[in-house]
Amino acid sequence: MINSMTGFGKGEVLTPLCRVCVEINSVNRKQLELRWNLPREFSAFESDLRNVAAASLSRGAVNAKLNAELFADSSDCKINSALLNKLIENALDAKRQYDLPGAINIAALTPVPGVVTVQAADAHEDELRKAAIAATEQAVNNLMQMRAAEGEALKKDLENRMATLEKLLTQIKPLTAAVPAQLKQKLLEKIQQENIPVDMNDDRLLKEVLFYADKADTTEEEIRLQSHFTQFYSFLSSKDPVGRSLDFLLQEMFREITTLANKAAAPNITPLTVAFKSELEKIREQVQNIE
Repeated sequence: MINSMTGFGKGEVLTPLCRVCVEINSVNRKQLELRWNLPREFSAFESDLRNVAAASLSRGAVNAKLNAELFADSSDCKINSALLNKLIENALDAKRQYDLPGAINIAALTPVPGVVTVQAADAHEDELRKAAIAATEQAVNNLMQMRAAEGEALKKDLENRMATLEKLLTQIKPLTAAVPAQLKQKLLEKIQQENIPVDMNDDRLLKEVLFYADKADTTEEEIRLQSHFTQFYSFLSSKDPVGRSLDFLLQEMFREITTLANKAAAPNITPLTVAFKSELEKIREQVQNIE
């Protein structure tokens, strides 16, 4: 199955203790890069959440964010008096320095990180971990569904483009097959035109001419290209991540068509090899987004 590296997934879990929401998005990257944005109460679970994501993802730049709402009564809350007193002191200093009107609003200071801590987070660590993992699993599953849907569209596009390459190679083959004989004839005619004093029936001369003409034979390149086509389709049907394999295979195809173009540099062949390379480059751009 072909999977795109681009996608988005969201998961949400609600328990009597908390509501946890995880959002994951990914874009193409050669390796797997996982970046987590976690609130303080969940930072200890980062390794577990990374393992959940890495179990399904093999490539891509993945950004994940966890938002949580903890449900707690007054007995679960603790105020950091030292921090709150320092904030009040700083606020009073600023009020006097800048002659600010009004009174200090304690309610405006309590949302400052660290002023109020929820003890439930420490008391129910296992429940929080389970909720975070469950939300992450949901988000990853939804992400993979989107990546699979886009991957299916990519697969169809690649199959169509590969069919175009096969048609081009079918047009190139009969033209390249005639090149060695044409080159041989041109060499013999050139020798005659230059009045070179050689025997045109000399076996040694004919062997040299044939040897030079055979350098324009592109049979090997055409056979390898056809083999690469077959392998490309095989990769598209694989259940494993094949992005790197497809990219390497396309590099080999570029090399073969370049060699073919250099060997058979005829006016009627060049436009076809240029079109082949152009389509191959489009395929390579698409493959960059495959896992």
